[in-house]
Amino acid sequence: MRIGVVDFSKARPVRRKPNPEDEGGRGLALVGELAEDWGTAPLPWGKQVWAELHGKGDQ
Repeated sequence: MRIGVVDFSKARPVRRKPNPEDEGGRGLALVGELAEDWGTAPLPWGKQVWAELHGKGDQ
């Protein structure tokens, strides 16, 4: 399954290691651990971040 989210920023997301007291900054770390693959696609007005998730038995 491929899922994606879009936003109006053209800046590429950066995967980082947040400090334990940070309230955010964990999204891409979670995506990176759970997804088979992920990336970004530019849009005329922003970008899409997508991820491919495979279930049991998927090839």
